[in-house]
Amino acid sequence: MKSLAFLFPLLAALALLPVQAAEPLVIKFSHALSPATPKGKAADKFKELAERYSDGAVKVEVHPNGQLYQDREEMTALRLGAVQMLAPSFAQFGPLGLREFEVFDLPYIFPNKATLHRVMDGDIGTRLMARLEAKGIKGLAYWDNGFKQMSANRPLIRVEDFKGLKLRIQSSRVIDAQMRTLGGMPQVIPLSEVRTRLTEGAVDGTENTLSNFHSQKLYEVQKHLTLSDHGYLGYAVIVNKAFWEGLKPDLRAQLEKAMKEATVYERRIAQEENDAALEQIRAAGAIQIHVLSNEERRIWQQTLLPVHEQFADVLGRDTIHAIYRIAAEVAREQKPRSGKRQ
Repeated sequence: MKSLAFLFPLLAALALLPVQAAEPLVIKFSHALSPATPKGKAADKFKELAERYSDGAVKVEVHPNGQLYQDREEMTALRLGAVQMLAPSFAQFGPLGLREFEVFDLPYIFPNKATLHRVMDGDIGTRLMARLEAKGIKGLAYWDNGFKQMSANRPLIRVEDFKGLKLRIQSSRVIDAQMRTLGGMPQVIPLSEVRTRLTEGAVDGTENTLSNFHSQKLYEVQKHLTLSDHGYLGYAVIVNKAFWEGLKPDLRAQLEKAMKEATVYERRIAQEENDAALEQIRAAGAIQIHVLSNEERRIWQQTLLPVHEQFADVLGRDTIHAIYRIAAEVAREQKPRSGKRQ
């Protein structure tokens, strides 16, 4: 014991030294959109909440506008661990062999947000997220952008108006088939290049949400915008599975709480942002806005319905018919309030 006596003063001195805080765990959250979009704002909200709830144990670095990776690259980066979190559109799961997510791309399958969210938050959404795990990915939440509209340098009112137009799309066989069914010629172009390609005339038109039309200033380089609500654009918030499972349970719970609250916030502002974007586009006066009549919309729907059957075996016939049933349930529930869009 005498030989160890000299250690006691040393240990006492060490105990008086300030304890250096551990370095925070860094989560890189990459996405391709502007910070001003619903996705961008929700990513920043998640950062705020995650850092607060973890008491600084986590630092979330949000990289917008494709600063780190473009759409085509980011999924590989996530799986390799170069980034920890993404919020890709559903079409990006197709190249991983997860084509079922493209059910969200089917034209006119969701008549309203109520149907959409019931699908996302129910058995179908849960089952799709579970499919990610075999690919080394963990699904955390579904985020909205909104319903998509059509634009071109000529009015798009009748189906015949699409004939021969080169139309920008994201990489999706479903959206490719949608445009071909309308008579257009789809071209896959990254979102960051769309405005330039439209300006150059490399493509004639595109589809997107009002929020993206505004944030990307696409309304400045197109003459006509049709409010068609023909399709939906949303995102799955995902994380590298090995990274997620390596977190301490209490930290994981804090991040789950932050994501849940960020998702409620995101879905609320998505509708607000799209409504505001429409008013701002109108106020700019640079593009003519067309609203489809009920009969014109019915013809679009009738024309595009065969796309559902075309992909039924790939996306899941049972899934498609389950969505039809959910849409019918929502319609019955909303019948007393008919005329109000949800």
